[in-house]
Amino acid sequence: MKLYIAEATCSLAVQAIANELGLSPELIHFDVFGKSTSDGSNFSDVNPLRYVPALVIDGEKDALTETIIITSYLADQHPEANLIPKRGTIERTRMDQLLTFIATEIAQKHIPLMRKLMTSEGIEFHTNKLLTAYGVLDRKLSDGRSYLTGEQFTVADAYVWATMWQARSGVNLDHLTNLMAYVARVEARPSAQKALKDEAELVARHKKLLEVK
Repeated sequence: MKLYIAEATCSLAVQAIANELGLSPELIHFDVFGKSTSDGSNFSDVNPLRYVPALVIDGEKDALTETIIITSYLADQHPEANLIPKRGTIERTRMDQLLTFIATEIAQKHIPLMRKLMTSEGIEFHTNKLLTAYGVLDRKLSDGRSYLTGEQFTVADAYVWATMWQARSGVNLDHLTNLMAYVARVEARPSAQKALKDEAELVARHKKLLEVK
């Protein structure tokens, strides 16, 4: 397997889940600004829309894209890890609902703010949307649970952790103490630490290659 990632993006969620499962996909860094890859391949051939994550599975012609899809697929292949509920159950439906919420109400609301594409009215709208969404998660965690759905770490926790972009989007979440403590717990997991380390090392190698050129 080959996993295309980009620095400080939701591809970290896929890396964390792969690490939880003991998988070792070949990591390829895509420079979202310069459009180059760390292995010299053309990322447009993998994903014409040129966004990560993208997972190339041996023997499959088309790559899997979208964080929800890739993390769910990997978790489904290893049900013994309990990273996602079984398909067809109400628990899985609620997990899919939570993942969609994270994608639409958190990840996608950050992007216009980070890219400085908003009017003052747009900034206020997206900021309030993010504060509301993160507030929902903070209240969910207020009963003392370790993770979003209880004591079991899941793909949803990896996704939230990988999309904590509040510093770049200018949204202050310091008052959401349950959420911030939870994020720290997720980041302390060996799988998350390895994801950060692997990403940093790969990005550094890619930058050095570009300097040589």
